[in-house]
Amino acid sequence: MFNVIPRETVFFDLFEKAAANAHACTESLVVFLDRFDDLGNRAHRVKDLEHVGDELTHETIERLNKTFITPIDREDIHELAGRIDDILDRIDTAVDRMCLFKVERPIKEAGELARCIERSTALICEMIVMLRGRGTPEELRIRVREVHRLESEADEIEHRALVSLFEGTPDPIHVIKWKNIIEVLESATDKCEDVANVIEGIVLKNA
Repeated sequence: MFNVIPRETVFFDLFEKAAANAHACTESLVVFLDRFDDLGNRAHRVKDLEHVGDELTHETIERLNKTFITPIDREDIHELAGRIDDILDRIDTAVDRMCLFKVERPIKEAGELARCIERSTALICEMIVMLRGRGTPEELRIRVREVHRLESEADEIEHRALVSLFEGTPDPIHVIKWKNIIEVLESATDKCEDVANVIEGIVLKNA
């Protein structure tokens, strides 16, 4: 078992809430793309969760500024809070652009990317509790490797999407819209990978 000894467990509580909120946001993204109806309300749901993420990030930083002894390095707390928030920002941006661009229907690769992000955030939720000293190094590594694999899968999906968009004689406006959205969605998987790397670094540093 890991030997991370908490002095102020509220940071772990906040990280677990932030990870769960990020996962809920990715689930909303999947529903948004799968159903693609009632877009205003579904987009509002994503926006609400993004705001919750902002509030959790702000609370984490405020508590960090007021806490003398922290359970893990101060810079690690700051970085992890920001990295989780980055995931939410990318999801919110992608949904916002789909509404702004008035796309008629999603391309299949968008849904595939959303499911990669959803699976990645589910793994992050499992990993985040390991900051409390739960789990084994191998259990952590398995999850980190899977997040890396999902990021690589997302790269391949993005490549397929771009090839498909530029095939034949495409509508340039359609291409511009979806190239932008796909790139934002793929970047969300990069942010998930960043979070996994930060968690791994924190846990191994404090083992």
